[in-house]
Amino acid sequence: MKVISAVEKKIYTLPQMLAQIASWRVTDKTIAFTNGCFDILHEGHIYSLSQAAKEADFLIVGVNSDKSTQKLKGPDRPVNHENSRALLLASLVIVDAVVLFEEDTPLELIIAIKPDVLVKGGDYTIEQIVGAKEVIALGGSVVINPIVEGFSTTGIIQRIKTSYS
Repeated sequence: MKVISAVEKKIYTLPQMLAQIASWRVTDKTIAFTNGCFDILHEGHIYSLSQAAKEADFLIVGVNSDKSTQKLKGPDRPVNHENSRALLLASLVIVDAVVLFEEDTPLELIIAIKPDVLVKGGDYTIEQIVGAKEVIALGGSVVINPIVEGFSTTGIIQRIKTSYS
């Protein structure tokens, strides 16, 4: 029987994450980083995370804290609290590590982690992606994956509200 503690071990504080990264780097492993709120995990998230995982040996996911998510998405969000969202992401085999961040953007986290590849989904240009300039300056790359149409947390919430009103 597998225990939840194995999943919980994939959730790191920043100091713990930096120590883990140092051990990965000793063995010349590459690191990809992506981030988001991941409020209600859906097919679009799984696609994006799967694509991000292909970019390096290890995938680190930065997750907006509850406070950060609320600032970005509004007073009714997040639906799921930060520990729940982190646990769900950590339970995915394609995710190697999860780190919560309090700031509005993951810039400080990206600067600290120094990923080899920064991955975002969506209709961004490299100039619009937080941390892209810093990752490129360190010799890393930025990958923009397409969004899977028809899947969004906001859309799911709207469908639920419509169904029950």
